[in-house]
Amino acid sequence: MSRFPASRPRRLRRNEALRRLVRETHVAAGQLVQPLFVVPGRGVARPVASMPGIAQLSVDRAAEECRSLADLGVPAVVLFGVPERKDDRGSGAADPDGIVPRALRAIRDAAPGLLLITDVCLCEYTDHGHCGVVRDGDVDNDPTLEHLAAAALAHARAGADVVAPSDMMDGRVAAIRRTLDGAGFAHLPIMSYAAKFASAFYGPFREAAESTPRFGDRRSYQMDPANGREALREVALDIDEGADIVMVKPALPCLDVIRAVRERFGYPVAAYHVSGEYAMVKAAAERGWIDEGRVVGESLTAIRRAGADIIITYFAKDVAQGLVPT
Repeated sequence: MSRFPASRPRRLRRNEALRRLVRETHVAAGQLVQPLFVVPGRGVARPVASMPGIAQLSVDRAAEECRSLADLGVPAVVLFGVPERKDDRGSGAADPDGIVPRALRAIRDAAPGLLLITDVCLCEYTDHGHCGVVRDGDVDNDPTLEHLAAAALAHARAGADVVAPSDMMDGRVAAIRRTLDGAGFAHLPIMSYAAKFASAFYGPFREAAESTPRFGDRRSYQMDPANGREALREVALDIDEGADIVMVKPALPCLDVIRAVRERFGYPVAAYHVSGEYAMVKAAAERGWIDEGRVVGESLTAIRRAGADIIITYFAKDVAQGLVPT
């Protein structure tokens, strides 16, 4: 006669109270960052067609949204700016009165306790849509660094709490760190997009940020999605250059990379739950194919379980409003 197993894992799954009691991974609004797209004008809330529920916001509307997010318990936002004018060098990125500095000042007044993170890149500011200075059809790495450092400094002077370079130029963390330190901002953290892959999941973001390249693509500077070992080298380089937080992007296709970064390095790990991931969930939910809240909760839990301390997600407000089971 065979013995029934003494261990019965189902005992701890019988009801929700038990399941919550032994749950290993938790998602809370306090771990999330809401991205915002800030545009010129006043009273603007322009829906992004490929991202239902997300809109480009003018500075005044962004400040109102930030007040609401802070009241709900979302601790941080990351700001992406769309300028009035673009040129081939992305000079608007470093304008002290540009769209992001104006937004920083307005949001600081509206929501004093909110952590303000700024994206540092040139793609929203260049007329060609690439992340740096273009020469002979490709982004010229080293001349781009000066522009990125100047943009980071403009954000620091306008009140940014964290700067987040997303361009994937070699050496940009060191260039930004030197510039910030030399200008009296040695205290300001850098959250680097350390392992940012050339992903097909970024399409809706490029509509929201108006940053689609006019020619070519970004595979000469963003990482090949096939390369996990290279991702660890990129993270190590950014840490050596002075990064305080390291990010993996996109999140769900790179759970293995998030786990490897968590195990290899003792630094806070961020993951970007990107626009394509958001858009797919929204599209399927609109057709009744999935339960949106449960899918979002499961996705964010998987990112946390892989090792992310911080998740940048367009669902942050939904989590804070209790629309996502966690």
